[in-house]
Amino acid sequence: HSYKQLFCESTAVALVQAELLKGSPHRKHPGLTNLKTVRLPEDLQRGALMLIHKSEVKDLSERSSKLKNYLWSRKRAVEASELREKAVTLERKLMEKNQQKEDSSTSDAKIRKKVLYELRKMTYHWMPLRYDEELGVVYLAARLAGSYAAAIRALNEVNTHTHTHTHTHIYKYTALASHSHWGDSLKEYVCVDASGAMNTLAEQLLSGGSEKGPLIKHAYFRQFLPVSPKVQSDLVVAAFSLSELSTQKEREDTVLTLWRKTNTYLVLVENGTKQGHHILMEARDVLLKKQEKVLHDFRRPVVFAPCTHELSCPKLLNQPVVPCNFLQSYCPLPLPGSGETEQEKFSYLIMCREEKQVEKPGQTELVQWGRLTAPVHRRTRHVQCQICSSTGKLKQLAVTPRKHGRDMYRCARSSDWGDRLPTISTEDNALTEEP
Repeated sequence: HSYKQLFCESTAVALVQAELLKGSPHRKHPGLTNLKTVRLPEDLQRGALMLIHKSEVKDLSERSSKLKNYLWSRKRAVEASELREKAVTLERKLMEKNQQKEDSSTSDAKIRKKVLYELRKMTYHWMPLRYDEELGVVYLAARLAGSYAAAIRALNEVNTHTHTHTHTHIYKYTALASHSHWGDSLKEYVCVDASGAMNTLAEQLLSGGSEKGPLIKHAYFRQFLPVSPKVQSDLVVAAFSLSELSTQKEREDTVLTLWRKTNTYLVLVENGTKQGHHILMEARDVLLKKQEKVLHDFRRPVVFAPCTHELSCPKLLNQPVVPCNFLQSYCPLPLPGSGETEQEKFSYLIMCREEKQVEKPGQTELVQWGRLTAPVHRRTRHVQCQICSSTGKLKQLAVTPRKHGRDMYRCARSSDWGDRLPTISTEDNALTEEP
């Protein structure tokens, strides 16, 4: 038995070396997708500062800080069905309480009035944001650098596996993030925002504040999402957009429309909050489980990242719920009150068409990929990791050279929160489910 286990572990170690590293150093293993501190392209930053100073918005620093905090703390609108359910439950409790007191003076009308009062007090009042020119500039100051950092980090997952795209649909300020990765190989950009003022601002932003011409050629701006599935894009990106929709039905319809427009990759990015994560998991379920009446593209959707499985998210099953999110360091716009570097906490989801799926390197019966979902703690003789495994379980993994081999140990030491890590299946691999 011990000989068999030793042989299994040796084989696994050899597989890590041969199939994963392929001659590369451990610090550059294929699972690494994290980026160093992200900086806005010089022309983009110059264009943003020109627009901000030209607008002369009063109290910009204070307003941008308030908007940033508001967007971060924003919750989903309560669904009508949830409200009805709460109202029925409240009414039942109040009537039972009234019967116990044997108080006949409280009429049904008074009870219903009390129910409405309690509902107003306990329900989150979601309001749509109407972006005019001034609020657009405030959003630019508050969110441009952070949104860019989150988008370019999510897109790096795609860039790691493929280097060419021909046509792309972009929603919000992510055109430059896509251009930073693929440059002129992206032949056309279609940028969509419901606000005409935001489209105008984005178009001015892409001029880079210079007379040399636009930073991106063949960029087109629209206020409405094209619904025809006849023209698809290799890359469709929607960053911080689904959270702007008021109902689950609107979000579902939008996700399905985005998917119809997708030929290869659909990239969704939201705030790294419980709400943002829930919206993305809602989109994931729609694409994986909801069958459209008319199929225009028969290639099924596949989860590309960050999940390494298509089972229920283990972070949603655990109590209390902790969102699946990631961090990206970035340099904010040099405005009053901003620091040298800041951290953007975000959640993302990348779906791809089945035949376009890039096979994860080194995927064998012995070697599987997991996603690091928390900070990595490097100790003297082991590395402590939290991994969302390919089996759909959230696990704690203590990687040591003795139990997992020198190569996997060194890969773990070179990895960080958000990277993928190869896990080796042996009879004694120190994998334990998180309680």
